[in-house]
Amino acid sequence: MTSKAQESTILIVQGITEDGRKFRPSDWAERMSGMLSTFGKDQRIRYSPMLKPITLNGVKCIEVDSTLENSQPGIYLQVMNFAKLNNLSVIEKTN
Repeated sequence: MTSKAQESTILIVQGITEDGRKFRPSDWAERMSGMLSTFGKDQRIRYSPMLKPITLNGVKCIEVDSTLENSQPGIYLQVMNFAKLNNLSVIEKTN
């Protein structure tokens, strides 16, 4: 019997509240993504593929790989609780 590698899902936390308002501050996505970021030898920030800022249709968002829930459960909960407390829309990314 072979074991399947855990499949991941991509969640998008949008910088739009559920009532349609733009979330502030404007750098919130970079701040949240900074929890797993590092600096390269060139002193430029490198965001983790599990938690990174993106812009989607002109809206600041963060892309969260569901594997973060197992590898860094505290950070995953912090991100999801942040979205819930601030009434941010969370959608599953479709390919």
